[in-house]
Amino acid sequence: MKAFLLIQHFTEPQTSFQVTSWTLDRMQISGDKMLFSFFVLSFGFFLNMGMCTAVQSELRITTIKQEPYTVSKGTQLEGFCMDLLSEVAKKVGFKYRVQLVKDGSYGRQDDNGNWNGMIGEVVRGEADLAIAPLTLTAAREKAVGMTKPFMQTGISILLRKDISEGSGFFDFLTPFTAETWVGILIAYLGTAASIFLAARLSPCEWSQPHSEQNRFSFLHSLWFTAGALTLQGAGPHPKALSGRVICCSWWLFTVVLLACYFSNLSSSKSPESSQLTVKGFEDLANQDMIEYGCLAGSSTLAFFKNSNNPVYRRIYEHMERTKSFVSSMDEGVRRAKEGNFAFIGESVSLDLAVARHCELVRAHEVIGMRGYSIAAALGSPLIKNLSVAVLQLSEAGELAYLRSKWWASSCIADKAKSTAGQLHSLKGMFLVLSLGLVLGALLAVLELTSKSRRSAAEQRKSCCTVLTEELSLRLRTSDASRAQENADKDKEKA
Repeated sequence: MKAFLLIQHFTEPQTSFQVTSWTLDRMQISGDKMLFSFFVLSFGFFLNMGMCTAVQSELRITTIKQEPYTVSKGTQLEGFCMDLLSEVAKKVGFKYRVQLVKDGSYGRQDDNGNWNGMIGEVVRGEADLAIAPLTLTAAREKAVGMTKPFMQTGISILLRKDISEGSGFFDFLTPFTAETWVGILIAYLGTAASIFLAARLSPCEWSQPHSEQNRFSFLHSLWFTAGALTLQGAGPHPKALSGRVICCSWWLFTVVLLACYFSNLSSSKSPESSQLTVKGFEDLANQDMIEYGCLAGSSTLAFFKNSNNPVYRRIYEHMERTKSFVSSMDEGVRRAKEGNFAFIGESVSLDLAVARHCELVRAHEVIGMRGYSIAAALGSPLIKNLSVAVLQLSEAGELAYLRSKWWASSCIADKAKSTAGQLHSLKGMFLVLSLGLVLGALLAVLELTSKSRRSAAEQRKSCCTVLTEELSLRLRTSDASRAQENADKDKEKA
């Protein structure tokens, strides 16, 4: 029966056409339903994606106040990390909202395995990113995701200059700067030349140039000026008014100069300075005159605690025994400025302290090189994009520019404790000396002119002619004068 119905179905044309049309209609309806379902699913998918994007578009950023990474300016935050965050957000494409960490800590794991600080907020989902001078460590890498480092740093020592630098062979030159010493040398040579010139031109000093030898040669002028500089007499002394004016100006300059020198020398060698030379960690571990410590709960402390180096172990044991830790970077800098304390910390942060405080210096030795990174939740897809953005900024020189911008030196020396006399502090005495030299030279010319006028009246010659002859005779070199004297002696013998 079934076979008969099947044959009848294929053999009747009208019935076959109706069945085929019905099948096509069913297929068309099914296709429309599929298209509608696909459209609904697609719309829902994109709507869901949009909702997710809207949720993730504004990220919560946690940070900590530390100059110059993050500082307050009114109601806003600025600094190196804020500029870095702005540049990274442009490249990755997200909006953000910055919040300060509640407990004011970077992130440390307690004995129960719980994290505090910025790391703890990221772990607990209270923040999406943590941007600060967060040191990239193995423990933090296990708890959160860390990007490529945006800054390299290490561990170094911050201490006062008189502790870090020992006495040298030429410390007696430190009361004056190099410019001041050059000015003193020029003043010395200029004064000696002025005395020599005045002694030759003034007839009161050298009345008979034909037969009398000048007492003030250039070598004697140098010796006389040097003797006055050391408050020692070196005769003969000038007799002419012009020479005495020059000498008085030089003596006054010398008295003020020596007073400034000994004042600066005594202040730079004050008894408060320990004069202990500390150039590195081994020197620090081998002495017990000054205290030293680092930031409590920091990665710096963990480095010394976990190190197998005997020098570093001794440093850690000493800090643990004396409890010489500081609670903040500012406290460490303050104690280093007070003296008798060496602060161990991140070299980049110590460089900033040196740029702000002239009396501090950072030791050249840097150990335990590591980097600062941005932290995100473990397995976050942002880590890859953030790392690429950091590398792009580094390759473009943007990170170096931000470093130079926020680490610019604003070192302001304490004027009351200045140990090097500047040239401008003695400019008044240099001016007085210059006026004295000019006045002495003018007086010598006037003295010679007065004598020339008297001689011209006696000889009935022009004053200019007599003055020219006097100048020619007095300004002859000593060698020529000696040659003339030897020639005269030879004629007398002959």
